Amino acid sequence: MAGTIVEDYGTGGMPSSTEGMSSEQRYQSGDSLAEWRSCEQVENGTPSTSLLYWDTDDEDDYGPKPSELYGRFTWKIENFSTINKRELRSNAFEVGGYKWYILIYPQGCDVCNHLSLFLCVANHDKLLPGWSHFAQFTIAVVNKDPKKSKYSDTLHRFWKKEHDWGWKKFMELSKVYDGFIVADTLVIKAQVQVIREKAHRPFRCLDCQYRRELVRVYLSNVEQICRRFVEERRGKLSKLIDDKVRWSSFRAFWLGIDPNARRRMSRDKTDAILKVVVKHFFIEKEVTSTLVMDSLYSGLKALECQSKNKKGRAQLLDLEELPAPMVRIDKDMFVLADDVLVLLERAVSEPFPHQPLPPKDDKCTQNRTKDGSSGEEFNKDSIERDEWRLSELGHRMVEIFVLAHIFSRIEVAYQEAVALKRQEELIREEEAAGQAENELRGKAWCC
Repeated sequence: MAGTIVEDYGTGGMPSSTEGMSSEQRYQSGDSLAEWRSCEQVENGTPSTSLLYWDTDDEDDYGPKPSELYGRFTWKIENFSTINKRELRSNAFEVGGYKWYILIYPQGCDVCNHLSLFLCVANHDKLLPGWSHFAQFTIAVVNKDPKKSKYSDTLHRFWKKEHDWGWKKFMELSKVYDGFIVADTLVIKAQVQVIREKAHRPFRCLDCQYRRELVRVYLSNVEQICRRFVEERRGKLSKLIDDKVRWSSFRAFWLGIDPNARRRMSRDKTDAILKVVVKHFFIEKEVTSTLVMDSLYSGLKALECQSKNKKGRAQLLDLEELPAPMVRIDKDMFVLADDVLVLLERAVSEPFPHQPLPPKDDKCTQNRTKDGSSGEEFNKDSIERDEWRLSELGHRMVEIFVLAHIFSRIEVAYQEAVALKRQEELIREEEAAGQAENELRGKAWCC
């Protein structure tokens, strides 16, 4: 006897009668990560008071927004203990204009003693050749104690040969009956965020509610990515500054350049740099890439606000907490905000932005154990703290990237000048040697 299936659809998740296809044997290993929060908890309990660009999408983009490409789906499998099928599929639901379904293997897919779970593209065999859906998703098996619910999330590009993705070892079967089945009903929840990629500049990936959830899990990972990048760039600059001879030579080169030429060399096209930023930071297989991209998007917006004279009072007060800018935006150009010598020394000496610890009575940090338990409430202070931190990290990454990029062009000019100077010295040495040889020959001829 098969179990009874009951489905609920959240925002963006529309039911469909489309029958799903069977799963290929593909999975991404690793334990999980993201926590489900109710829509009411976010919308009604924590009204947004953050900077405007935290919760808005790119106003210059007229395509679908992340909020329009995000949806939730709940699948209630009743009479679970009576299921004798190898696999079980949910009805199809629609998110981001695409149809999906959840596939489970109650006894495991090519593994023993595990519940296997996959997100699949419905009707994949009927889609046009070359189709591709890029999405981040979270799947949760709900426990009667919400703190013990099991969550996993991942980022994947679905296409003809990988039209399903998930976890063969989502959880051990021995744990399924430990509070996950209530009244012989297993509840599975899914969140799906379709990603619209952009190659030319940092872009908003995530619906704001989904981002607020993920940032509590991955904020430390984003910090590590930012820290590694900043330290790598600082290390390269430190080698130049610590080499007293080379640093003195570079300073002499820079100060000897015409001021107008220095101004021209201290700027570059925003499009040219931002393309490289996206290519550097958006790694398709990294689940944190979407948060990093959202961080860069917010950081770039903060930099644009700093570069403009017209700011709202709330924005101005918040932006004053950021350090003096190293870079500003002038129309379609990134421009160094100070002399490159000053900025290089500042980049090397300025400490990495520190995240202050929340007060002891703050019950909402981003930390959570791998099984999803946290016991923390979702409140306005934690939202603002995490969003601000995400924006601050993005701001730092953009500034350091732009500074390093512009400096690399200046350094090429410096190296060319050094090579030219050395070539001129060699020519003079050869001319002097030739002149000396001619003088010797003249003396010999006289004798």
